Amino acid sequence: MAEPSEPADLKRVHAEWEGYASPLREFVMLNALVAFVLELAMLVFVAWWALLLDVPWWARILIAFVLVGGLAVLWGTFASPRARVALPVFGIVVVKVIAFGAGALALWGVGGPVAAGVFAVVAAVSVAITTFVRV
Repeated sequence: MAEPSEPADLKRVHAEWEGYASPLREFVMLNALVAFVLELAMLVFVAWWALLLDVPWWARILIAFVLVGGLAVLWGTFASPRARVALPVFGIVVVKVIAFGAGALALWGVGGPVAAGVFAVVAAVSVAITTFVRV
């Protein structure tokens, strides 16, 4: 029995590692995993920072939801592989710098300047690899 085909107007997004052979393929796949972990960590760091603010508890929760939600919408709209708005490569990199920069600043703000620096460097390397692979 034949499988149903995709509608002609549905844009298929290929995984960035599909065009590579081993061992480069594994490297690109590993970078995709690292990028995903960095994205989640960025959201956690921003929420953590917001929850430590010196404001009433309800305001901390509201700020955390707004900031994390805003970053998630920003990322999903402009920087994800299935982004709704197609930006040029430079635009995608700018969005990623803003988002990961917010994560690094939030981590610095909770008292982890060394960890923030490490996070920023790892994020920069991952973004550089992803950008190179997708271009």
